[in-house]
Amino acid sequence: MNSHWLYKGKKVTEAPEDAFGFVYMITNLKSGKKYVGRKYLGQTRRKPLTKKQKDAGRKRRTVVRSESNWREYTGSNKELNADIEKLSKENFKFEIIISGETKGQVNYLEENIHHKFDVLLDPSFYNDAVGPKRFNNMVKDEKLYKKIIEHLENRK
Repeated sequence: MNSHWLYKGKKVTEAPEDAFGFVYMITNLKSGKKYVGRKYLGQTRRKPLTKKQKDAGRKRRTVVRSESNWREYTGSNKELNADIEKLSKENFKFEIIISGETKGQVNYLEENIHHKFDVLLDPSFYNDAVGPKRFNNMVKDEKLYKKIIEHLENRK
């Protein structure tokens, strides 16, 4: 199956064995606008035991693992996906920044990178949320950005 993801400039078609997921950056090659997100490589769900399995003495539910749609995935941001629809995938760069071995690592890495790039304040990012959507009501404005810069400068 074909993939549009790059890692260190090389096309990625197979998921690394030790990775649970990855943090990525999608760049609009026309405008330069970016999006940072995360994608899990698969999912695990527990399925109830069938009557036959119970009769055979099984006690635990069956674990079913399946691969996610990571190869075709284009992010969860509506504005980004509208631009991809309008401009086509060829006008975007899909880069894997870093992978994590556990769900917790992937989540931490994504949120850490969100903060490092200041994705909520920087208008060159599509991102409109950080972490578990708790900043969804945060309005991007110049006044707040100046306050944060001033605070950081005063800490030096």
